[in-house]
Amino acid sequence: MITRGEMTQVRRVCVAAWGGAAVSWELSTPGMLVPSLATCAAFLLLATGCALHIRRGLLAELRRSEEIAGAAQRALLRPLPGRIDGLTLAAAQLSASRGAAVGGDLYEAVPTVHGIRVVIGDVRGHGLPALGAAAAVLGAFREAAYDEPSLGGVLRRMERALGRHVRDRARSEHPSACPAEPESPAAEEFVTVLLLQIAADGALTALNCGHPWPYLLRPVPQHCAAHGRDSAPDPAPHTPTGVEWLDGETLPPLGVVPLPTDPRAHACGELRPGETLFLHTDGAEDARDGAGRFFPLRSVLAQAPLTPARLVAGVHAALLRHTGGRLADDVALLVLRNDRL
Repeated sequence: MITRGEMTQVRRVCVAAWGGAAVSWELSTPGMLVPSLATCAAFLLLATGCALHIRRGLLAELRRSEEIAGAAQRALLRPLPGRIDGLTLAAAQLSASRGAAVGGDLYEAVPTVHGIRVVIGDVRGHGLPALGAAAAVLGAFREAAYDEPSLGGVLRRMERALGRHVRDRARSEHPSACPAEPESPAAEEFVTVLLLQIAADGALTALNCGHPWPYLLRPVPQHCAAHGRDSAPDPAPHTPTGVEWLDGETLPPLGVVPLPTDPRAHACGELRPGETLFLHTDGAEDARDGAGRFFPLRSVLAQAPLTPARLVAGVHAALLRHTGGRLADDVALLVLRNDRL
């Protein structure tokens, strides 16, 4: 997609090249100086007019591309509601591909009769080529989350959707020979996925296929030296935070090996009122600065505000500062805080 900066540069180069050629030709041709300068001025005016016409066309193309990218983003990663059944949510996605609004990371949260079901995932690769697999997996989750009584059933539906996408893409890349299982780079496509279910009492169950486990953030009470006791949690936006890394059994990513016949979700703690879950893709912790140092995600979370929107914005800004705005991989962030009474 052409950016505004590239469009301006193309216009300037065209005008300069045309004007330079016209002036050089006129001044090198024998004849009166004044008519030659007048001819040069006419050439320059013509070049400017053509450049303005090209600029209008490129601007129109840029607007259409931005509209298409925005529609694709809204369809794939539609904005999450601010609250779902007493939980406050916030999310963000950063694409590593220049000019791309979305990439291979995915997330969603939906209320069901079984509890709030959440998915976050990361397709192998990044940017626009990973969109197809992300759309297939996310679409399967949006359907299965309501229908399947278990997280294992949801995961198997997602696995089947990814398999169909891989086979269809492989056949389209090799239309001259379409065996049942064609060989192609698409056959190596896989997706890391974390499925979570948050029950009405805050109990957490999970199925993890090669994805980073989330962080659980708890407000830490401030010690009141004047009264010699622990005070209530400070409501200020930068209350110190206790950071705990959830952990559990991890299966291989979807698409690497077949899932077990009956994948069973396991308990991984609970999300109590006032506590926050921070979910992310590996692009966050794997981000490096110019010296090759990894992004200190846990340290940033320990000092970040607990308001979900501010937490996402703070980590987002810290990531861009750490990498100088040059991400090597897509990054998705999803925050859920239990505001139930």
